[in-house]
Amino acid sequence: MTIQQLSDEQIRDWTVEQKDRWWFENVYRGNMPQLTLRAALTGFVLGGLLSATNLYIGAKTGWSLGVGITSVILAFAFFKVLQQLGVSEFTILENNAMQSIATSAGYMTAPLTSSLAAYMIVNQVMLPWWQIITWNIALSILGVLFAFPMKRRFINDEQHPFPEGQAAGVVMDTLHSSDAAVGLFKAKVLGAAAGLAAFIKFCQAGGIQTFLQTSIGIAKDKVWHLHEEIFELVGLVGDRTPTWFGTKMPQLTINPSFDLAMIGAGGLMGIRAGVSLMIGAVLNYMVLAPWMIAMNEIHPSPSDGVSYGFRQITLWSLWPGVTVMVVASFVSFLSKPDVIKGAFHSLTGKRSDHDVLKDIEFPPWISVVGIPIMSVIVAVMGWYYFNVPIWASLVGLPLTFVLSLIAANSTALTGATPVGATSKITQLFYGLVRPGDIQSNLATAGITAEVVSNSSNLLMDIKPGYMLGAKPRQQAISHIIGIFSGAIASTFLFYALFTNDYDPAKPETIETIQSKEFPMPSVMAWRGVAQVLTSGLDKLAPSIRYAVVVAALIALAMEVTRIVSRNRLPLSPVAIGLAFVIDFGSALSMFAGSLLFWILGVGRVKEEQASKNLFVENHEPICAGIIAGASLMGIADAITTVFLLKN
Repeated sequence: MTIQQLSDEQIRDWTVEQKDRWWFENVYRGNMPQLTLRAALTGFVLGGLLSATNLYIGAKTGWSLGVGITSVILAFAFFKVLQQLGVSEFTILENNAMQSIATSAGYMTAPLTSSLAAYMIVNQVMLPWWQIITWNIALSILGVLFAFPMKRRFINDEQHPFPEGQAAGVVMDTLHSSDAAVGLFKAKVLGAAAGLAAFIKFCQAGGIQTFLQTSIGIAKDKVWHLHEEIFELVGLVGDRTPTWFGTKMPQLTINPSFDLAMIGAGGLMGIRAGVSLMIGAVLNYMVLAPWMIAMNEIHPSPSDGVSYGFRQITLWSLWPGVTVMVVASFVSFLSKPDVIKGAFHSLTGKRSDHDVLKDIEFPPWISVVGIPIMSVIVAVMGWYYFNVPIWASLVGLPLTFVLSLIAANSTALTGATPVGATSKITQLFYGLVRPGDIQSNLATAGITAEVVSNSSNLLMDIKPGYMLGAKPRQQAISHIIGIFSGAIASTFLFYALFTNDYDPAKPETIETIQSKEFPMPSVMAWRGVAQVLTSGLDKLAPSIRYAVVVAALIALAMEVTRIVSRNRLPLSPVAIGLAFVIDFGSALSMFAGSLLFWILGVGRVKEEQASKNLFVENHEPICAGIIAGASLMGIADAITTVFLLKN
């Protein structure tokens, strides 16, 4: 069945009540089985396994992989086999509930390769398993409570794409389509796109190629693979690497790459966000970064004293970038007081007779009552676990909510959640509130990181459910099930991998958390920022303060213009700000994807005028196939590298 969507004009001109009624009458699937026992068990098991994989990869690279599409395809294939044995069909909404659980579990590994690991190393204390599990669960539930007041705005009203969630929805619709002709054709389109992307990624996969070529004995002096980075592909390495204003371009992250997953995400986000990302990336990496390097405002890596890179640049650029996202998101949020008032109006018990979703939406009172209760619980846990004063945790929670709003806006447009950038804002805040207290700095920034991550990821999970007609309440329950699955699986695996003879009374066991085999690059960033900021605000360069003021004024002007012009401003200030906290190559790949599909007609040619245009009619399946194929092969490459090519 083709997924029904509102047109751009309807999104812009209709009220929230009109959009909700349209969804209820045209998309909602009523009482189709959703969060069944088998969906919950499948998601719990898959989520635990995939969170273990993410823990390995996060410790190696500092990144977490999205597992939604992976879990959808695995569950669909598993139940198709069982269906041949007489088991009833696994419904599309069961698969959706399952992916909510698995995706939630997959992201529960992040603190173990960032904030919590940094805390343990800096303070030379090994936290016991029960503290890690309960801390991560409490923060994640708080993130869920923060997310639902934003759901009606980002998903019901503004209909933002949430690219990864949208891709998961399209994949599920294609796999489960009841229209044989349409479903089969879209499945073929998705499969062809996924197969081509997987093949190209297979040729690029250094780990897989190394394992295969060494296993069968064809690798002699050198293992062949198709380089993803253009400079390496054409041999522009070493002394031949091009420079930009005296700095080698790869050190400025200006190394164009053929990243298929990012190209697919760019195709889903659209030309407006893609162009905005590219403008922000050019401004940051080709103008401001070289300028700040020349002024010695951006410093080289302490490891060698001469090279630069993404982490060194973002220690400067994240401040103006996050400022743009803060101001634009906050102005946008305040520009629709009716949506805000509507979220609290139902608390009085005077529900609108026109609210057709009042019995299936997440009840607003749960967030209003739950946020203060969970905030106090988290504050008490922070005091007991990390010696952070209760008042210190509570005073920072309003900031955490604001940063969750900003991150959700970014995730809505691009699929990228700036967890690292927003957590640094909290570190700055506590550098002022608790100067010299590195324990509070790391622990409270960890609160922000987890709440931001889970609120944005929940909205990403709900997007495919909204597309497919699922009940939001059951998806919230699914997300919480995944929180428990991921927290338990990743915590015990953490001790098995990164500690020797675990004993909280022996600080020397902490030394193995960070090693040559598992460098945990995110931990280095957390430690570095905490050590700088706990010494006070004067450690921030004057250029950063000027950049923040200018960024705030520009973001304010752009967002007001967007609102006044009724969203006709061709640029997105949030996407521009996001480009300051992701590398140039990723921004370029996403821009290339958005431009490619725009040239092919998506967003440029009206659908009624391009009924025979393959790319307009099958835009989402093609992009979803590219993302799925490239992501699955990328995960396989990472697993091969971690499990089969250990040093």
